[in-house]
Amino acid sequence: MLLIQNIRQEKEAIIQRLAKRGVDFSDLINQALELDDSRKEIQGKLDDILSQSNKISKSIGQLFAQKKIEEANEMKAKTADLKEQSTALSDALKKAENELQEVLYQIPNSPGDSVPEGKNEEHNKTIKVVGEKPILSQSLPHWELCEKYNLIDFELGVKITGAGFPVYRGKGARLQRALINWFLDKARDAGYEEIQPPILINEASGIGTGQLPDKEGQMYHMPIDNLYAIPTAEVPITNIYRDVILKEDDFPIKNCGYTPCFRREAGSYGKDVRGLNRLHQFDKVEIVQLQHPEKSYETLEEMSNYVQGLLHDLGLHYRVLLLCGGDTGFASAMTYDMEVWSAAQERWLEVSSVSNFETFQANRLKLRFKSSSGKNQLAHTLNGSALALPRIVASILENTQTPEGIIVPEVLRPYCGFDIID
Repeated sequence: MLLIQNIRQEKEAIIQRLAKRGVDFSDLINQALELDDSRKEIQGKLDDILSQSNKISKSIGQLFAQKKIEEANEMKAKTADLKEQSTALSDALKKAENELQEVLYQIPNSPGDSVPEGKNEEHNKTIKVVGEKPILSQSLPHWELCEKYNLIDFELGVKITGAGFPVYRGKGARLQRALINWFLDKARDAGYEEIQPPILINEASGIGTGQLPDKEGQMYHMPIDNLYAIPTAEVPITNIYRDVILKEDDFPIKNCGYTPCFRREAGSYGKDVRGLNRLHQFDKVEIVQLQHPEKSYETLEEMSNYVQGLLHDLGLHYRVLLLCGGDTGFASAMTYDMEVWSAAQERWLEVSSVSNFETFQANRLKLRFKSSSGKNQLAHTLNGSALALPRIVASILENTQTPEGIIVPEVLRPYCGFDIID
Protein backbone atom coordinates (compact mmCIF):
# COMPACT_ATOMS: atom_id res chain seq x y z
CA MET A 1 0.00 0.00 0.00
CA LEU A 2 1.34 3.41 -0.95
CA LEU A 3 2.02 5.79 1.92
CA ILE A 4 -0.42 8.70 1.98
CA GLN A 5 2.37 11.11 2.94
CA ASN A 6 4.35 10.02 -0.14
CA ILE A 7 1.27 10.50 -2.33
CA ARG A 8 0.86 14.00 -0.90
CA GLN A 9 4.52 14.91 -1.40
CA GLU A 10 5.01 13.27 -4.83
CA LYS A 11 1.50 13.30 -6.27
CA GLU A 12 2.31 14.10 -9.90
CA ALA A 13 5.36 11.82 -10.03
CA ILE A 14 3.35 8.90 -8.61
CA ILE A 15 0.49 9.47 -11.09
CA GLN A 16 3.02 9.46 -13.93
CA ARG A 17 4.66 6.24 -12.73
CA LEU A 18 1.28 4.55 -12.25
CA ALA A 19 0.39 5.55 -15.82
CA LYS A 20 3.06 3.01 -16.93
CA ARG A 21 0.45 0.38 -16.07
CA GLY A 22 -1.73 1.69 -18.87
CA VAL A 23 -4.40 2.99 -16.47
CA ASP A 24 -5.09 6.50 -15.19
CA PHE A 25 -5.15 6.39 -11.37
CA SER A 26 -5.43 10.17 -10.88
CA ASP A 27 -9.07 9.99 -9.70
CA LEU A 28 -8.20 7.48 -6.97
CA ILE A 29 -5.14 9.51 -5.97
CA ASN A 30 -7.24 12.67 -5.67
CA GLN A 31 -9.93 10.79 -3.77
CA ALA A 32 -7.32 9.50 -1.31
CA LEU A 33 -5.98 13.01 -0.71
CA GLU A 34 -9.49 14.43 -0.18
CA LEU A 35 -10.27 11.68 2.33
CA ASP A 36 -6.98 12.34 4.10
CA ASP A 37 -7.85 16.05 4.30
CA SER A 38 -11.20 15.14 5.84
CA ARG A 39 -9.50 12.76 8.26
CA LYS A 40 -7.05 15.47 9.34
CA GLU A 41 -9.88 17.97 9.87
CA ILE A 42 -11.79 15.54 12.09
CA GLN A 43 -8.59 14.66 13.95
CA GLY A 44 -7.95 18.37 14.62
CA LYS A 45 -11.47 18.90 16.01
CA LEU A 46 -11.15 15.80 18.18
CA ASP A 47 -7.77 16.91 19.53
CA ASP A 48 -9.26 20.33 20.39
CA ILE A 49 -12.23 18.77 22.21
CA LEU A 50 -9.97 16.42 24.18
CA SER A 51 -7.68 19.31 25.12
CA GLN A 52 -10.65 21.33 26.41
CA SER A 53 -11.93 18.32 28.33
CA ASN A 54 -8.57 17.78 30.01
CA LYS A 55 -8.31 21.42 31.08
CA ILE A 56 -11.84 21.41 32.49
CA SER A 57 -11.23 18.16 34.35
CA LYS A 58 -8.25 19.73 36.12
CA SER A 59 -10.26 22.83 37.03
CA ILE A 60 -13.08 20.70 38.47
CA GLY A 61 -10.72 19.20 40.99
CA GLN A 62 -9.48 22.64 41.98
CA LEU A 63 -13.05 23.96 42.36
CA PHE A 64 -14.05 21.08 44.61
CA ALA A 65 -10.93 21.69 46.69
CA GLN A 66 -11.99 25.34 47.05
CA LYS A 67 -15.53 24.26 48.10
CA LYS A 68 -16.98 25.86 44.95
CA ILE A 69 -19.46 23.03 44.51
CA GLU A 70 -21.93 24.79 42.22
CA GLU A 71 -19.24 25.92 39.78
CA ALA A 72 -17.68 22.46 39.85
CA ASN A 73 -21.01 20.83 38.93
CA GLU A 74 -21.47 23.29 36.05
CA MET A 75 -18.07 22.27 34.76
CA LYS A 76 -18.97 18.59 35.10
CA ALA A 77 -22.04 19.14 32.92
CA LYS A 78 -19.84 20.82 30.33
CA THR A 79 -17.43 17.85 30.29
CA ALA A 80 -20.37 15.51 29.71
CA ASP A 81 -21.28 17.53 26.62
CA LEU A 82 -17.66 17.47 25.43
CA LYS A 83 -17.56 13.71 25.95
CA GLU A 84 -20.56 13.29 23.65
CA GLN A 85 -18.85 15.42 21.03
CA SER A 86 -15.58 13.47 21.33
CA THR A 87 -17.44 10.15 20.97
CA ALA A 88 -19.13 11.37 17.79
CA LEU A 89 -15.84 12.69 16.42
CA SER A 90 -14.04 9.44 17.29
CA ASP A 91 -16.66 7.48 15.33
CA ALA A 92 -16.34 9.89 12.40
CA LEU A 93 -12.55 9.61 12.52
CA LYS A 94 -12.68 5.81 12.43
CA LYS A 95 -15.06 5.95 9.45
CA ALA A 96 -12.79 8.40 7.62
CA GLU A 97 -9.72 6.23 8.28
CA ASN A 98 -11.52 3.13 6.97
CA GLU A 99 -12.70 4.96 3.84
CA LEU A 100 -9.17 6.19 3.18
CA GLN A 101 -7.73 2.72 3.64
CA GLU A 102 -10.27 1.18 1.24
CA VAL A 103 -9.25 3.67 -1.46
CA LEU A 104 -5.54 3.08 -0.84
CA TYR A 105 -6.15 -0.68 -1.16
CA GLN A 106 -7.32 -0.07 -4.75
CA ILE A 107 -4.11 1.71 -5.82
CA PRO A 108 -1.33 -0.63 -7.02
CA ASN A 109 2.34 -0.16 -6.37
CA SER A 110 4.10 2.57 -8.28
CA PRO A 111 6.40 1.04 -10.96
CA GLY A 112 10.10 1.78 -10.67
CA ASP A 113 11.88 4.22 -12.97
CA SER A 114 13.40 1.47 -15.14
CA VAL A 115 10.06 -0.33 -15.70
CA PRO A 116 8.93 0.18 -19.31
CA GLU A 117 5.47 1.49 -20.15
CA GLY A 118 2.96 -0.93 -21.62
CA LYS A 119 -0.40 -2.58 -21.15
CA ASN A 120 0.42 -6.28 -21.58
CA GLU A 121 3.09 -8.91 -22.21
CA GLU A 122 3.69 -7.65 -25.74
CA HIS A 123 5.44 -4.64 -24.21
CA ASN A 124 7.79 -6.58 -21.92
CA LYS A 125 11.50 -6.06 -22.51
CA THR A 126 13.80 -9.01 -23.23
CA ILE A 127 16.92 -8.64 -21.08
CA LYS A 128 18.80 -11.74 -22.18
CA VAL A 129 18.40 -15.12 -23.90
CA VAL A 130 20.59 -17.99 -22.69
CA GLY A 131 21.37 -21.22 -24.51
CA GLU A 132 20.12 -22.67 -27.77
CA LYS A 133 16.80 -24.23 -28.69
CA PRO A 134 17.16 -28.01 -28.47
CA ILE A 135 17.03 -29.98 -31.71
CA LEU A 136 14.82 -33.04 -31.18
CA SER A 137 14.59 -36.26 -33.14
CA GLN A 138 11.03 -36.54 -31.86
CA SER A 139 8.79 -33.76 -30.60
CA LEU A 140 5.92 -34.92 -28.41
CA PRO A 141 4.19 -32.45 -26.05
CA HIS A 142 4.55 -33.26 -22.37
CA TRP A 143 0.94 -34.45 -21.95
CA GLU A 144 1.59 -37.18 -24.56
CA LEU A 145 4.89 -38.08 -22.89
CA CYS A 146 3.13 -38.31 -19.51
CA GLU A 147 0.62 -40.75 -20.98
CA LYS A 148 3.28 -42.76 -22.83
CA TYR A 149 5.48 -43.24 -19.73
CA ASN A 150 2.66 -43.22 -17.12
CA LEU A 151 4.06 -40.17 -15.32
CA ILE A 152 1.06 -37.90 -14.74
CA ASP A 153 -2.62 -38.83 -15.06
CA PHE A 154 -4.70 -35.78 -15.92
CA GLU A 155 -7.99 -37.66 -16.36
CA LEU A 156 -7.64 -39.35 -12.98
CA GLY A 157 -7.24 -35.92 -11.42
CA VAL A 158 -10.51 -34.85 -13.08
CA LYS A 159 -12.20 -37.92 -11.60
CA ILE A 160 -10.93 -37.26 -8.07
CA THR A 161 -11.24 -33.47 -7.98
CA GLY A 162 -11.65 -31.72 -11.32
CA ALA A 163 -9.65 -30.20 -14.16
CA GLY A 164 -6.36 -28.65 -13.09
CA PHE A 165 -5.60 -31.19 -10.33
CA PRO A 166 -3.27 -33.79 -11.91
CA VAL A 167 -2.15 -37.05 -10.29
CA TYR A 168 1.62 -37.66 -10.36
CA ARG A 169 2.68 -41.29 -10.25
CA GLY A 170 5.73 -43.52 -10.49
CA LYS A 171 8.76 -41.79 -12.00
CA GLY A 172 6.66 -38.67 -12.54
CA ALA A 173 6.14 -38.34 -8.79
CA ARG A 174 9.80 -39.09 -8.13
CA LEU A 175 10.94 -36.46 -10.63
CA GLN A 176 8.66 -33.91 -8.97
CA ARG A 177 10.01 -34.77 -5.50
CA ALA A 178 13.60 -34.69 -6.80
CA LEU A 179 13.13 -31.17 -8.12
CA ILE A 180 11.61 -29.97 -4.82
CA ASN A 181 14.47 -31.41 -2.77
CA TRP A 182 17.13 -30.08 -5.14
CA PHE A 183 15.57 -26.59 -5.13
CA LEU A 184 15.45 -26.57 -1.32
CA ASP A 185 19.04 -27.80 -1.00
CA LYS A 186 20.25 -25.13 -3.43
CA ALA A 187 18.39 -22.45 -1.47
CA ARG A 188 19.91 -23.67 1.78
CA ASP A 189 23.38 -23.56 0.25
CA ALA A 190 22.67 -19.95 -0.83
CA GLY A 191 21.93 -18.95 2.77
CA TYR A 192 18.13 -19.21 2.85
CA GLU A 193 16.49 -20.55 6.01
CA GLU A 194 13.89 -23.17 5.15
CA ILE A 195 10.37 -22.52 6.45
CA GLN A 196 7.48 -24.99 6.38
CA PRO A 197 4.50 -22.63 6.68
CA PRO A 198 0.74 -23.26 6.88
CA ILE A 199 -1.00 -23.49 3.50
CA LEU A 200 -4.12 -21.75 4.82
CA ILE A 201 -4.02 -18.06 5.75
CA ASN A 202 -6.35 -15.64 7.47
CA GLU A 203 -7.67 -12.44 5.93
CA ALA A 204 -5.05 -10.25 7.64
CA SER A 205 -2.26 -12.25 6.00
CA GLY A 206 -3.83 -11.90 2.55
CA ILE A 207 -4.18 -8.14 3.04
CA GLY A 208 -0.61 -7.90 4.36
CA THR A 209 1.04 -9.13 1.15
CA GLY A 210 -1.49 -7.59 -1.26
CA GLN A 211 -3.50 -10.64 -2.38
CA LEU A 212 -6.61 -9.21 -0.69
CA PRO A 213 -8.73 -7.51 -1.69
CA ASP A 214 -7.11 -7.37 -5.17
CA LYS A 215 -7.13 -11.12 -5.98
CA GLU A 216 -9.96 -12.34 -3.77
CA GLY A 217 -11.79 -14.00 -6.68
CA GLN A 218 -8.69 -15.97 -7.67
CA MET A 219 -8.22 -17.58 -4.24
CA TYR A 220 -9.94 -20.61 -2.76
CA HIS A 221 -11.93 -19.38 0.23
CA MET A 222 -13.30 -21.37 3.18
CA PRO A 223 -16.08 -19.04 4.40
CA ILE A 224 -16.96 -20.92 7.60
CA ASP A 225 -13.48 -20.26 9.01
CA ASN A 226 -12.74 -17.26 6.75
CA LEU A 227 -9.47 -18.86 5.64
CA TYR A 228 -7.83 -18.83 2.20
CA ALA A 229 -5.68 -21.46 0.44
CA ILE A 230 -2.35 -19.84 -0.37
CA PRO A 231 -1.44 -18.85 -3.94
CA THR A 232 2.28 -19.05 -3.04
CA ALA A 233 4.54 -19.60 -0.01
CA GLU A 234 5.42 -15.90 -0.23
CA VAL A 235 2.22 -15.05 1.65
CA PRO A 236 2.66 -17.02 4.90
CA ILE A 237 6.45 -16.58 4.95
CA THR A 238 6.33 -12.79 4.55
CA ASN A 239 3.56 -12.58 7.15
CA ILE A 240 5.93 -14.06 9.72
CA TYR A 241 7.20 -10.49 9.99
CA ARG A 242 3.83 -8.71 10.23
CA ASP A 243 3.84 -6.14 13.08
CA VAL A 244 7.57 -6.75 13.68
CA ILE A 245 10.29 -4.14 14.26
CA LEU A 246 13.68 -5.43 13.10
CA LYS A 247 17.18 -4.17 13.81
CA GLU A 248 19.16 -2.70 10.95
CA ASP A 249 21.82 -5.40 11.27
CA ASP A 250 19.17 -8.13 10.85
CA PHE A 251 19.29 -7.57 7.08
CA PRO A 252 19.24 -9.43 4.83
CA ILE A 253 16.64 -11.89 6.10
CA LYS A 254 16.48 -14.84 3.69
CA ASN A 255 13.75 -17.49 3.86
CA CYS A 256 12.63 -20.22 1.49
CA GLY A 257 9.78 -22.68 1.57
CA TYR A 258 8.12 -25.45 -0.40
CA THR A 259 4.31 -25.54 -0.50
CA PRO A 260 1.48 -26.62 -2.74
CA CYS A 261 -0.14 -23.53 -4.26
CA PHE A 262 -3.75 -22.94 -5.28
CA ARG A 263 -5.56 -20.66 -7.69
CA ARG A 264 -9.20 -20.79 -8.72
CA GLU A 265 -8.85 -19.03 -12.06
CA ALA A 266 -6.76 -21.26 -14.28
CA GLY A 267 -7.54 -19.99 -17.75
CA SER A 268 -9.53 -21.19 -20.73
CA TYR A 269 -9.32 -24.29 -22.86
CA GLY A 270 -6.70 -24.88 -25.57
CA LYS A 271 -3.07 -25.89 -25.89
CA ASP A 272 -1.85 -22.83 -23.94
CA VAL A 273 -3.44 -24.22 -20.77
CA ARG A 274 -3.27 -27.94 -21.60
CA GLY A 275 -1.45 -30.44 -19.42
CA LEU A 276 0.85 -28.76 -16.89
CA ASN A 277 0.74 -25.33 -18.51
CA ARG A 278 -1.86 -23.93 -16.10
CA LEU A 279 -3.21 -25.67 -13.01
CA HIS A 280 -5.48 -25.04 -10.03
CA GLN A 281 -3.01 -26.84 -7.72
CA PHE A 282 0.74 -26.91 -8.24
CA ASP A 283 3.98 -27.15 -6.25
CA LYS A 284 6.53 -24.39 -5.86
CA VAL A 285 9.66 -23.49 -3.93
CA GLU A 286 9.67 -19.80 -3.06
CA ILE A 287 12.51 -17.54 -1.92
CA VAL A 288 11.76 -14.43 0.16
CA GLN A 289 14.08 -11.65 1.31
CA LEU A 290 13.65 -8.68 3.63
CA GLN A 291 16.20 -6.00 2.89
CA HIS A 292 17.33 -2.49 3.74
CA PRO A 293 15.77 0.00 1.27
CA GLU A 294 19.19 1.09 0.04
CA LYS A 295 20.08 -2.47 -1.01
CA SER A 296 16.82 -3.93 -2.33
CA TYR A 297 17.51 -3.43 -6.05
CA GLU A 298 20.97 -4.95 -5.67
CA THR A 299 19.19 -7.86 -3.98
CA LEU A 300 16.66 -8.10 -6.83
CA GLU A 301 19.53 -8.64 -9.29
CA GLU A 302 21.10 -11.21 -6.96
CA MET A 303 17.82 -13.16 -6.71
CA SER A 304 17.34 -13.02 -10.49
CA ASN A 305 20.84 -14.42 -11.01
CA TYR A 306 20.18 -17.14 -8.46
CA VAL A 307 17.06 -18.33 -10.31
CA GLN A 308 18.93 -18.19 -13.61
CA GLY A 309 21.60 -20.41 -12.06
CA LEU A 310 18.98 -23.09 -11.38
CA LEU A 311 17.81 -22.99 -15.00
CA HIS A 312 21.40 -23.15 -16.23
CA ASP A 313 22.16 -26.18 -14.05
CA LEU A 314 19.06 -27.93 -15.42
CA GLY A 315 20.37 -27.32 -18.93
CA LEU A 316 17.29 -25.40 -20.04
CA HIS A 317 17.15 -22.75 -22.75
CA TYR A 318 15.69 -19.66 -21.09
CA ARG A 319 15.18 -15.93 -21.36
CA VAL A 320 14.79 -13.07 -18.86
CA LEU A 321 12.11 -10.42 -19.28
CA LEU A 322 11.67 -7.08 -17.54
CA LEU A 323 7.91 -6.72 -17.23
CA CYS A 324 6.22 -3.56 -18.46
CA GLY A 325 3.96 -1.57 -16.15
CA GLY A 326 0.74 -3.21 -17.34
CA ASP A 327 2.10 -6.74 -16.86
CA THR A 328 3.70 -6.06 -13.46
CA GLY A 329 1.79 -7.51 -10.50
CA PHE A 330 -0.43 -5.28 -8.36
CA ALA A 331 1.99 -5.18 -5.40
CA SER A 332 5.28 -5.15 -7.31
CA ALA A 333 7.44 -2.15 -8.17
CA MET A 334 9.63 -4.15 -10.57
CA THR A 335 9.54 -7.75 -11.79
CA TYR A 336 11.77 -10.04 -13.83
CA ASP A 337 10.15 -13.07 -15.45
CA MET A 338 12.16 -16.15 -16.39
CA GLU A 339 10.76 -18.23 -19.23
CA VAL A 340 11.97 -21.59 -20.53
CA TRP A 341 11.61 -22.82 -24.08
CA SER A 342 9.11 -25.60 -24.67
CA ALA A 343 10.57 -27.50 -27.61
CA ALA A 344 7.47 -29.54 -28.45
CA GLN A 345 5.01 -26.66 -28.04
CA GLU A 346 7.46 -24.20 -29.63
CA ARG A 347 6.76 -21.40 -27.20
CA TRP A 348 8.09 -19.83 -24.02
CA LEU A 349 6.72 -20.92 -20.62
CA GLU A 350 6.99 -18.68 -17.57
CA VAL A 351 8.60 -20.54 -14.66
CA SER A 352 9.58 -17.74 -12.27
CA SER A 353 8.82 -14.16 -11.31
CA VAL A 354 11.28 -12.28 -9.12
CA SER A 355 9.91 -9.04 -7.69
CA ASN A 356 10.84 -6.07 -5.54
CA PHE A 357 7.82 -4.71 -3.65
CA GLU A 358 9.78 -1.88 -2.02
CA THR A 359 7.65 -0.67 0.97
CA PHE A 360 4.26 -1.64 -0.54
CA GLN A 361 3.86 -4.88 1.45
CA ALA A 362 5.79 -3.59 4.46
CA ASN A 363 3.35 -0.69 4.85
CA ARG A 364 0.42 -3.12 4.95
CA LEU A 365 2.32 -5.48 7.25
CA LYS A 366 3.66 -2.71 9.52
CA LEU A 367 7.05 -4.34 8.96
CA ARG A 368 9.66 -1.87 10.17
CA PHE A 369 13.26 -1.66 11.29
CA LYS A 370 15.03 0.71 13.64
CA SER A 371 17.54 2.67 11.59
CA SER A 372 20.92 3.93 12.81
CA SER A 373 19.26 7.29 13.50
CA GLY A 374 16.91 5.58 15.96
CA LYS A 375 13.80 6.11 13.82
CA ASN A 376 11.52 3.31 12.65
CA GLN A 377 11.55 2.82 8.88
CA LEU A 378 9.64 0.51 6.54
CA ALA A 379 11.67 -2.43 5.22
CA HIS A 380 11.69 -3.59 1.58
CA THR A 381 10.35 -7.05 0.70
CA LEU A 382 11.27 -9.23 -2.28
CA ASN A 383 10.30 -12.69 -3.45
CA GLY A 384 10.80 -15.11 -6.31
CA SER A 385 9.80 -18.54 -7.59
CA ALA A 386 12.77 -20.88 -7.31
CA LEU A 387 11.08 -22.60 -8.97
CA ALA A 388 7.48 -23.33 -9.94
CA LEU A 389 7.31 -27.04 -10.71
CA PRO A 390 4.70 -27.69 -13.45
CA ARG A 391 6.28 -25.88 -16.38
CA ILE A 392 9.79 -26.93 -15.31
CA VAL A 393 8.64 -30.55 -15.43
CA ALA A 394 6.95 -29.91 -18.79
CA SER A 395 10.14 -28.36 -20.20
CA ILE A 396 12.40 -31.11 -18.93
CA LEU A 397 10.14 -33.80 -20.41
CA GLU A 398 9.85 -32.07 -23.78
CA ASN A 399 13.41 -30.77 -24.17
CA THR A 400 15.25 -33.94 -23.16
CA GLN A 401 13.06 -36.52 -24.95
CA THR A 402 14.69 -39.08 -27.22
CA PRO A 403 13.32 -42.17 -29.01
CA GLU A 404 14.91 -44.24 -26.20
CA GLY A 405 13.35 -42.23 -23.37
CA ILE A 406 13.55 -38.96 -21.42
CA ILE A 407 17.03 -38.06 -20.21
CA VAL A 408 17.06 -36.79 -16.61
CA PRO A 409 19.23 -33.67 -16.03
CA GLU A 410 22.49 -34.68 -14.39
CA VAL A 411 21.95 -32.57 -11.24
CA LEU A 412 18.70 -34.42 -10.51
CA ARG A 413 19.97 -37.98 -10.94
CA PRO A 414 21.18 -38.43 -7.33
CA TYR A 415 17.73 -37.22 -6.16
CA CYS A 416 15.71 -39.31 -8.63
CA GLY A 417 17.65 -42.55 -8.40
CA PHE A 418 17.42 -43.01 -12.19
CA ASP A 419 19.06 -41.47 -15.27
CA ILE A 420 16.34 -42.01 -17.85
CA ILE A 421 12.58 -42.38 -18.00
CA ASP A 422 11.80 -45.24 -20.38
